[in-house]
Amino acid sequence: MSIPLTDDEQAALKDGQAALDRLLDRLADTPTPVGPTPRELDVPETARLLPPGDVRQGGMGCASR
Repeated sequence: MSIPLTDDEQAALKDGQAALDRLLDRLADTPTPVGPTPRELDVPETARLLPPGDVRQGGMGCASR
């Protein structure tokens, strides 16, 4: 199964952390499937994003390092 990525999501994968940070900032006020936005969820102030690992497009299953 493959999930198509938006242009912003593809840029986040290709352009690194700065593009990922911009994407996450834009999505912060987009409701999740259950309703609240990421900004409304109870996320600790100390939470940090991990850098993406070995991401492959068009393959099956999960990528691993």
